[in-house]
Amino acid sequence: MQTYRIETIISQNRVLTIRGVPFRAGEKVEVIIFSYPRKRERAERYPLRGKPIRYLAPFDSVAENDWNVWIGS
Repeated sequence: MQTYRIETIISQNRVLTIRGVPFRAGEKVEVIIFSYPRKRERAERYPLRGKPIRYLAPFDSVAENDWNVWIGS
């Protein structure tokens, strides 16, 4: 068995054309198609790095109403 390997790209109309193969006309061949895994877009590890920081009320209390004070007797 002779093996022939080629890399190509599928056309817009989803047709695969392979030209110039080293086989004779009428010869029986088997075609197996492998696709490459798609490259995932790499997400930024720190998406806020370098972004401007703006403090709306830097000296106000934080969550002041969320504190419960219990004064025991």
